[in-house]
Amino acid sequence: MTSGRPYIKVSACNFLDRRTTLYKVNEMFETIQGEGVFTGVPSVFIRLQECPVGCSWCDTKQTWESEAKDEQSFEQIIVKSADTPAWCKATADQIVAMYQQQHYSARHIVITGGEPCIYDLLPLTQAFESIGCRCQIETSGTFSVKASVDTWVTVSPKIAMKGKLPLVESALLRANEIKHPVATDKDIDNLKQLLQSTGVSDTTEIALQPVSQKHRATQLCIDTCIENNWRLSIQTHKYLNIA
Repeated sequence: MTSGRPYIKVSACNFLDRRTTLYKVNEMFETIQGEGVFTGVPSVFIRLQECPVGCSWCDTKQTWESEAKDEQSFEQIIVKSADTPAWCKATADQIVAMYQQQHYSARHIVITGGEPCIYDLLPLTQAFESIGCRCQIETSGTFSVKASVDTWVTVSPKIAMKGKLPLVESALLRANEIKHPVATDKDIDNLKQLLQSTGVSDTTEIALQPVSQKHRATQLCIDTCIENNWRLSIQTHKYLNIA
């Protein structure tokens, strides 16, 4: 692995982009980040609609499609209390305005999905940064990352999924954190091969995350993290039974 993280140059968006670029929002809520480097940090999650990746273990399959019949207003989406395929269209400025209207105290913004990187996230990340927030993207690595330079990018590489999408090398190179889902030894082998074949930076955090709460997957991650000096990522929100 090489040292230093190469960034793809992304120009600053203009204010027109923040008022015209549309995002399909499935939900927006305040909670505690349950996994990865920012575990325990108060966060506002913005879950975007649509994902072509097709992970078999996905726990947000309601975000995969965006049917016209499920479109609602932002006011309806913000009060959702269950996982549904309902979504709304909103610009970056409208999303930031809703964040402010809700009087959220968390300043860490997690943009997730679905697959958020099917969208140009530069207007959204810069809009939040302009009011003093920090942004994090959670992506599968199957699309290029378009976001501000200061955005923390968490890539959970999805290899040989139902959607048969290849990993995009530029997404891996942009990653601040690679959080790899693990069920079996094959998943570990896939990650090691991936790291060897790409120029992932030595400063990129490598974390293993069991795809379930089963003991075998968790113990495999623990043993491999100790062996390779990697980080363990446990989905603490599931153990705590919070959103």
